[in-house]
Amino acid sequence: MTKQLLKSGIIVSSMTFLSRILGLVRDMVMTNIMGAHWATDVFLVAQKIPNFLRRLFAEGAFSQAFIPVLSEYQTNHTVQEVKKLVADTFGTLTVILVLVAIVGVIGSPILVSLFGPGFIDEPNKFELASTLLKITFPYILFISLTAFCGSILNSIGRFAVPAFTPVLLNVSIISAAIMVSPALGEEGAARAMAWGVFAAGIAQLLLQLPFLWREGYLVRPRWGWRSKGVQKILTLMGPALFGVSVGQINLLLDTIIASFLETGSIMWLYVSDRMLEFPLGMFGIAISTVILPSLSRQHSTENSKDFNATLNWALRLVCLIGIPASLGLFMMAEPIILTVFQHGKFLIADAHLASLSLKAYIIGLLGFMFIKVLATGFFSRKDTKTPVKIGIIAMTVNMIFNLILFYPLAHVGLALATSISAIVNASLLFWALRKEGAFSLDSSWLAWMSKLAGGNIVLVVFIATQMADISQWQNWQTSERVEHMTILVVLSVLIYALSMVLFGVRGRHLKHH
Repeated sequence: MTKQLLKSGIIVSSMTFLSRILGLVRDMVMTNIMGAHWATDVFLVAQKIPNFLRRLFAEGAFSQAFIPVLSEYQTNHTVQEVKKLVADTFGTLTVILVLVAIVGVIGSPILVSLFGPGFIDEPNKFELASTLLKITFPYILFISLTAFCGSILNSIGRFAVPAFTPVLLNVSIISAAIMVSPALGEEGAARAMAWGVFAAGIAQLLLQLPFLWREGYLVRPRWGWRSKGVQKILTLMGPALFGVSVGQINLLLDTIIASFLETGSIMWLYVSDRMLEFPLGMFGIAISTVILPSLSRQHSTENSKDFNATLNWALRLVCLIGIPASLGLFMMAEPIILTVFQHGKFLIADAHLASLSLKAYIIGLLGFMFIKVLATGFFSRKDTKTPVKIGIIAMTVNMIFNLILFYPLAHVGLALATSISAIVNASLLFWALRKEGAFSLDSSWLAWMSKLAGGNIVLVVFIATQMADISQWQNWQTSERVEHMTILVVLSVLIYALSMVLFGVRGRHLKHH
């Protein structure tokens, strides 16, 4: 099982890496064309609302509720019963999503008032945001159905296609920005990219369908609201809305408050969040995606030993990758943003301000990664109530620190509050799993953390002694920055990997014990 999990993890991480690279290209194109213009803030809000709902419902609550139920049916029911569950869920989900999409398009001004209240007193921003949201909101329909298809494929061990699908969103927005935007100005560019989001939703759904058909799961959708399986999914979905997605709620709250701050604040937070999403998406989300079907099957068969071993394995990998990623990103925050984003209309001052919020977010990176894995431990056991209780506590902590920190630290305070909330959330999830007797750290952790400490100390010393002064990064041309950053990152990875080997880490340490 370990080999299969590792293989699946590598596949998901590779596809996610490709998507994240294209995501960076997308953001580079956007910042180059639009910079920190007010239309950029407006587009990001119009994109963030359906994107937030996607992570909350599609990748968050729905997937976490659907996969355990589907895994149970695949283990304990006939093929026909499994296909009936898929058909009932498909039809019910489609009807609900169509209604949600219609309401969202009609009520776009109300949604803008809720999620971007700082735009209300600025007619140009408010009008453009309402228009863009009418274009982007239907994305929630297409991407939620895409997540439904992807969940089925993940449940049978087909991870590559669902992991590749987000690439289409980036390709679509990049194409719209490059081919349509330059001649339209900032506001026209925002409209073009909004249509890119809409087109991407359709393309992502269409990509899944042939693979679903090949596996025999492309069934005729039917209304199944009263179906026992659908009711079980809906019951689990309610609390799960606050579980693993509480981090996204906190980021959205940051955007709401940032709409009251100076122009550019939403962009700086967005750029920071995008850089944070790179390691989080590649490793934290990838690991949780791979282990959910396994954990669900292990719980269904009451295999508590393997369940505990799988969680320990996942957390060891998170530490192996998350700790050096946090240290490296923190130390290289401003050089990275200068290299990736500082060109065109995105200024050196923008890079500096974005790097400050990135550092604040990085403080909580390990917490964000832990949440993805630990919450999966609850959802695989069909326990969605505990994560929601913890999520509410974490969200309250976030709001309290938002109010305390946003005035003295502006957008940086919002990012720091989100990190504090993530650490609280992860800590409470860890404590709750142990209290319930569902998880315990195995005997390898002390030796594992000792090895990690040695390797990361070497990494920090290397970066500190080899990284050029920030004034040099600011003066270098883009090509020089790319050259120096590539060398620094590659050597840092090699130094870390070599130091871990020297401290005794071997392939067997990545296997279950």
